[in-house]
Amino acid sequence: MSTQAIDVMIFDKSYRIEAPTSEQETLKQAAKYLDEKMKEIRQAARGLEAERVAVLAALNICHELFENKKQNDMAQKMGQALQMLTGKIDKALA
Repeated sequence: MSTQAIDVMIFDKSYRIEAPTSEQETLKQAAKYLDEKMKEIRQAARGLEAERVAVLAALNICHELFENKKQNDMAQKMGQALQMLTGKIDKALA
Protein backbone atom coordinates (compact mmCIF):
# COMPACT_ATOMS: atom_id res chain seq x y z
CA MET A 1 0.00 0.00 0.00
CA SER A 2 1.57 3.25 -1.13
CA THR A 3 1.46 6.34 1.07
CA GLN A 4 1.95 9.96 0.23
CA ALA A 5 2.05 13.20 2.20
CA ILE A 6 -0.86 15.58 1.70
CA ASP A 7 -1.46 19.03 3.10
CA VAL A 8 -4.78 19.91 4.71
CA MET A 9 -5.97 23.18 6.22
CA ILE A 10 -7.79 23.03 9.53
CA PHE A 11 -8.74 26.21 11.37
CA ASP A 12 -6.33 28.32 9.31
CA LYS A 13 -3.36 26.05 9.98
CA SER A 14 -1.70 23.72 7.51
CA TYR A 15 -1.00 20.10 8.45
CA ARG A 16 1.09 17.63 6.43
CA ILE A 17 -0.22 14.10 6.86
CA GLU A 18 1.04 10.79 5.49
CA ALA A 19 -1.84 8.72 4.20
CA PRO A 20 -2.41 5.76 1.89
CA THR A 21 -3.20 7.04 -1.59
CA SER A 22 -6.54 5.20 -1.49
CA GLU A 23 -7.62 7.20 1.58
CA GLN A 24 -6.41 10.67 0.67
CA GLU A 25 -9.67 12.00 -0.72
CA THR A 26 -11.60 10.84 2.34
CA LEU A 27 -8.97 12.41 4.59
CA LYS A 28 -9.30 15.73 2.74
CA GLN A 29 -13.08 15.59 3.16
CA ALA A 30 -12.69 14.83 6.88
CA ALA A 31 -10.30 17.76 7.33
CA LYS A 32 -12.70 20.07 5.51
CA TYR A 33 -15.60 18.87 7.69
CA LEU A 34 -13.58 19.41 10.88
CA ASP A 35 -12.55 22.88 9.68
CA GLU A 36 -16.20 23.79 9.03
CA LYS A 37 -17.30 22.51 12.46
CA MET A 38 -14.55 24.44 14.21
CA LYS A 39 -15.48 27.63 12.36
CA GLU A 40 -19.16 27.15 13.27
CA ILE A 41 -18.23 26.88 16.95
CA ARG A 42 -15.99 29.93 16.77
CA GLN A 43 -18.90 31.88 15.18
CA ALA A 44 -21.19 30.87 18.03
CA ALA A 45 -18.68 31.56 20.81
CA ARG A 46 -16.10 34.08 19.70
CA GLY A 47 -14.09 34.18 22.93
CA LEU A 48 -13.00 30.53 22.95
CA GLU A 49 -9.35 29.60 22.40
CA ALA A 50 -8.48 27.21 19.56
CA GLU A 51 -7.92 24.19 21.83
CA ARG A 52 -11.39 24.52 23.35
CA VAL A 53 -12.93 24.97 19.90
CA ALA A 54 -11.17 21.77 18.75
CA VAL A 55 -12.44 19.78 21.74
CA LEU A 56 -16.02 21.00 21.23
CA ALA A 57 -15.84 20.20 17.50
CA ALA A 58 -14.52 16.71 18.26
CA LEU A 59 -17.30 16.17 20.79
CA ASN A 60 -19.96 17.31 18.29
CA ILE A 61 -18.56 15.03 15.58
CA CYS A 62 -18.44 12.05 17.98
CA HIS A 63 -22.04 12.74 18.95
CA GLU A 64 -23.04 12.73 15.26
CA LEU A 65 -21.15 9.45 14.79
CA PHE A 66 -22.93 7.77 17.71
CA GLU A 67 -26.34 9.03 16.57
CA ASN A 68 -25.72 7.66 13.06
CA LYS A 69 -24.55 4.34 14.50
CA LYS A 70 -27.69 4.12 16.64
CA GLN A 71 -29.87 4.79 13.59
CA ASN A 72 -27.98 2.21 11.51
CA ASP A 73 -28.33 -0.39 14.27
CA MET A 74 -32.06 0.30 14.48
CA ALA A 75 -32.45 0.03 10.70
CA GLN A 76 -30.57 -3.28 10.73
CA LYS A 77 -32.83 -4.68 13.47
CA MET A 78 -35.92 -3.55 11.57
CA GLY A 79 -34.61 -5.24 8.42
CA GLN A 80 -34.07 -8.49 10.31
CA ALA A 81 -37.58 -8.29 11.80
CA LEU A 82 -39.07 -7.71 8.33
CA GLN A 83 -37.17 -10.70 6.96
CA MET A 84 -38.51 -12.86 9.77
CA LEU A 85 -42.09 -11.67 9.17
CA THR A 86 -41.76 -12.22 5.44
CA GLY A 87 -40.53 -15.75 6.12
CA LYS A 88 -43.54 -16.43 8.38
CA ILE A 89 -45.95 -15.04 5.77
CA ASP A 90 -44.35 -17.15 3.02
CA LYS A 91 -44.57 -20.23 5.25
CA ALA A 92 -48.23 -19.54 6.08
CA LEU A 93 -49.14 -19.08 2.42
CA ALA A 94 -47.36 -22.26 1.35
